[in-house]
Amino acid sequence: MRAYPDILLDPAQSVLVVIDHQPQMYFGIQSHDRQTVRNNTVALCKAALAFDVPVILTTVEANGFSGFLIPEIQNLFPGVSPIDRTTINCWEDEKLRRAVRATGRSNLILAGLWTEACVCFPALCMKADGYNVLVAADACGGATAEAHERALQRMDQYGVEPVTWQQVMLEWQRDWANKDTYPKLMEIIKAHSGAYGLGVVYAESMVPQVSLSKQ
Repeated sequence: MRAYPDILLDPAQSVLVVIDHQPQMYFGIQSHDRQTVRNNTVALCKAALAFDVPVILTTVEANGFSGFLIPEIQNLFPGVSPIDRTTINCWEDEKLRRAVRATGRSNLILAGLWTEACVCFPALCMKADGYNVLVAADACGGATAEAHERALQRMDQYGVEPVTWQQVMLEWQRDWANKDTYPKLMEIIKAHSGAYGLGVVYAESMVPQVSLSKQ
C-alpha cells in the first residue's frame, strides 16, 4: 500500500493531545451536546490505544477551578498523571512541549475544551513551530456554536486541519485487511459510532456464524 506520508495520517507518526476534558470545562460547552463530545473523545482515545499512538493528557488548574480529568478518559490510562498547568495555551508549558518532543513525531491531533481558547491557541503555536496539526472538531467544544466555528475557521486559515474522531481512526486503519487492529476498531465502532455501530451489532446478531469483529 502506498504511504502518502504528506497527506494521510500514519499512526507511527501521530500523537494525540487531549486538552482539558474536565468537569468545569464541560459545564461551559454550548456548541455541542456534552455527552456527544465525551463519547467522541473517549472513542478517539481508544483508537489511539488500538494503534499504539502516544497520548498526552493535559489539564488546567485541576486542583482548583476545573476539576480532574473525566474518569472515562483517565481510566483508559491508569497510572498516567495529566500534565497540569496554569496557562490557557498548553503549548506555553514546557512540560507539554517536552512530552511532545520526546515522541519524535510530527503529526499532532488535538481534542480539547474549549475550541476557541485551549485548542485554538496551542494549535496555532504548534503549527508555527513546524508540526502538522489536526483538530478533531467533534471531540472539542466551545462556549457557543459560533465560538467553535470561528475558532476552526481561524485555525484553518493557518493550515490547521479540521477532522473528526472517526475520520482519524479510519485513516489510521486504511485497509480492512489490517487484522492486527481490525478487531479493536470494530469494538470501538460498536460502542461509539451510533447507528453505524448498532448496524454492526445487528449484523453480528443476525448472522451469528460471521462475527464482523473477529474476521
